[in-house]
Parts: sequence; C-alpha cells; structure tokens
Amino acid sequence: MPLDPRRIGFSPVGEEHYPLLRAWLETPHVREWWGDPEEEIGFIRDMVEGRDTTRPYLIQFDGEPVGYIQVWFLGHHQNEDWTKDNPWLLELPRAAVGVDLSIGHADKLSIGIGSAALAAFVSHLRGLGHETIIIDPDPTNARAVRAYEKAGFRPVEKLLGRTGDDVLILQFDPKANERS
Repeated sequence: MPLDPRRIGFSPVGEEHYPLLRAWLETPHVREWWGDPEEEIGFIRDMVEGRDTTRPYLIQFDGEPVGYIQVWFLGHHQNEDWTKDNPWLLELPRAAVGVDLSIGHADKLSIGIGSAALAAFVSHLRGLGHETIIIDPDPTNARAVRAYEKAGFRPVEKLLGRTGDDVLILQFDPKANERS
C-alpha cells in the first residue's frame, strides 16, 4: 500500500544539516552509490552557498529528516566539461531537470519512502512548470531503479545502451501510474 503523501515533506538544506548529511554519506548503503563523503559535503556546501545551481533538500517523513533529494538543471550541464564524458546530456531538452536522492536511515529503506518522496517532489517540480524530469541511477542499483519506476519514471528508449555501463536514464512519465 502506498504511503500517504501528506507524510512526506521537504526542507532546504542549510549548513546546520552538514553533520547529519555527512553521517548519512558515511553509511554503507549510501556510500555504495555516492562518492567520498567529504567531497559530497563540499558539493552540497557549494549548492547551499550559491556556487552551484543544484538545489538540495532534506526529505521529511512524519516531520523527521530521513533522506536527501536534490534537483539539478540539465541545461547548466550541457557544456564541454560535462558532455565530453556524458554526451547523452545533449539529447535531452535544455529545460529538463534531474533529480538525485537517497534515504539516509537504513531502517527506512524498502518501505516506500523513496518512491513516495520522489513522486511528491516530481509533483512539486511539475507545479513549477518543469515538464521533463529525469533521474540517472546506476543500473545495478536495483532497489533505486524499482523505487523510481514505482514513482512513474520510465527508461528513455533512445538512450538505452548509449550512456555507458553506469547510467540508466529514466524520465518521468505522467501516464505511467495510469498504466500500472
């Protein structure tokens, strides 16, 4: 049974959240898919302090922080530095946004929070006018791929097999839940 979306909320990350985020980044289930905790905190600090256009948020469940979610602007990454290693970026609309997330507490995994949070965040982004929303998990992260598909994301067919071994591009499909 899906979680009641009213149990999910988001709050902007501030510097007071760095210790919590660092602790999550050091846990094995997050560390497996994210980079070095210190480097990741540096990226988040750049976001919070305005040196990066990506916007970071805490995922709240019943008012308590349980995870992290960020939205990045694809057009800001359609440059030579990014596209030399990720040419697929040029095949998506410049106005597209990407989302990344993780559940920080291991005891909150596989109970529907990730897919519920992603669905709620997508609803928020669509309310802001974003039509193309992507997520790019490692295809071997089966738990994440399942959660993203449950939230309405589907593979971008034209990019299958063309993004290397470590990225599966999924795009939000508003009709996906009608077909499920």
